[in-house]
Amino acid sequence: MKKLETIVVAVAIGLVISVGAMAKGMSKEAYKAAEDRIEAEYKSDKANCDSLSGNAEDVCIAQAKGKEKIAKAELEATYEPTAKHRYQALIAKADADYAVANEKCDDKSGNDKDVCVKEAKAIQTSVKADAEEQLKTAQAKKDASEQSGTAASEAREESAEARQEATTDKLEANYAVAKEKCDALAGDAKASCLADAKAKYDQ
Repeated sequence: MKKLETIVVAVAIGLVISVGAMAKGMSKEAYKAAEDRIEAEYKSDKANCDSLSGNAEDVCIAQAKGKEKIAKAELEATYEPTAKHRYQALIAKADADYAVANEKCDDKSGNDKDVCVKEAKAIQTSVKADAEEQLKTAQAKKDASEQSGTAASEAREESAEARQEATTDKLEANYAVAKEKCDALAGDAKASCLADAKAKYDQ
């Protein structure tokens, strides 16, 4: 799960960085055309879900909605490449991926389903925590560049706090996954599992 989480975070961050890199010179006409294309693709994707049923249809709809939200957020980040818009693009991807993963968990049952949901939530939390850290760090650096040496020191402190908050959020989310996995056990095995999880994730 840790490896998957790392891959998802890296892909999400790389995606938004690449969006920022292509952000030069987009006209209002190109923006509007892209907006119309996103809307048309969403309608087409959603229509394709009509041939499905049950949870497969729910997953398909979640994918269509997620794709639309990500595309819109990336378009904003391309049209106006600010730290805030790059942050919003990361959040859109985290939320969309979570919605799809959460729907897929409905194909499972019992503890397997509970673990699946917690893992999906942990990945979402990790991406959001990293996005929040990036936004706060970017803002702190911007403020520091506009002010004096004292501000630079404060900016470093804010960046450190943002990193600590991100680390705490990720530890708590990963602990929730580990704890859920322990629920499949009983007696001493469960107690030992919970103790190991608390120690590993500093809870």
